[in-house]
Amino acid sequence: MMVHGFDMAGYGLAHWITFAVMAVVLLYPIGRILMRIGLSPFWAILVLVPFFNLIGLWVLAFVEWPRQGSGRPG
Repeated sequence: MMVHGFDMAGYGLAHWITFAVMAVVLLYPIGRILMRIGLSPFWAILVLVPFFNLIGLWVLAFVEWPRQGSGRPG
């Protein structure tokens, strides 16, 4: 029997609930970090997209972050 694109292809309700919980567990802290550095927390959705998550990580690594405190180390 062929599996059509409109059914859930064998994935049950437990699978989708687990996926939703894991997505929230992953996206919430990333969104909080992005808010602290002045970016929109919606950029955290890039984590779920292959290849774009790596691009987002590299952009985040080299973007100018706001400095807190006096600006002097130590």
